[in-house]
Amino acid sequence: MAEEKSLRGYSLRELQTVLKSKEKDMRITFSTLTKREKDILVKTVKLSEEVGELSNDILATLSLQRKSKLNAFSKLNMYEEFADVLLAVMTLANVMRVDLERAFSGKLDKILNVYVKDRK
Repeated sequence: MAEEKSLRGYSLRELQTVLKSKEKDMRITFSTLTKREKDILVKTVKLSEEVGELSNDILATLSLQRKSKLNAFSKLNMYEEFADVLLAVMTLANVMRVDLERAFSGKLDKILNVYVKDRK
């Protein structure tokens, strides 16, 4: 906490320099990850990318994007983005060895029988 307070008066350039000097201490060594762990990491990042693209299209549908994005927006693209999200989830589930049928069944049961009743 003391270090956090001492950084408040720094410029962005100075903060970048401080972070650069601490980079080796903060770095995650990916060399220790297995091929499967790297695959999980890549597929997780891909899922985040696809969710971001879908979010952009949803904002455009609601006319909450800047004009240039609204002019380039096609609702047909949103269908592709929904598909991309589902495909990214499925590929991540595969590498994580998650049975999506089992996952959905259990979650749907919980939603219909626990969450819905809890709202009443």
